Amino acid sequence: MQLILYSKSGCHLCEGLQEKLEQIQGLNHELEVRDITTREDWFQAYQYEVPVLCRVSADREEPLPRPSPRATVQQLAQMLQKYLPEDKPK
Repeated sequence: MQLILYSKSGCHLCEGLQEKLEQIQGLNHELEVRDITTREDWFQAYQYEVPVLCRVSADREEPLPRPSPRATVQQLAQMLQKYLPEDKPK
């Protein structure tokens, strides 16, 4: 499953979420990080919302609920399992 994280440089919430996503093991996922300042359409869509985590399903991006910045890596993994039901832990 492909995940897209919309973020921007200097955003501590974005950096924290990215770190946690990169630490998750046992889920079959790929993480793509997109800096919203590199494209006007991304900036217009997400300038007040970052970090925004989306899953790609059938070539469509579907935003996922925003996890708490206090969520642990384990809690984040559990949330992703809920929204990525086709992924099974290894």
